[in-house]
Amino acid sequence: MAERINRVKEVLVIQGKSQVWLAEQLGKSTTSVAAICNNKSQPHLKDLKKIAMILDVDIRELLVPTKE
Repeated sequence: MAERINRVKEVLVIQGKSQVWLAEQLGKSTTSVAAICNNKSQPHLKDLKKIAMILDVDIRELLVPTKE
């Protein structure tokens, strides 16, 4: 199982948005967005920033905290 690093999928669910919608907004394939959502791959920082802007959240909300 992939290590959980990002919370992109959780934020999409909370906002009621789909991975297909995010892929269209990002200009990426649905396959690459699915890999990000399932933590099989991690987005470049510039893409993570773009995702945060698209979802209108602080970039930190898209990451799993390393400290409580």
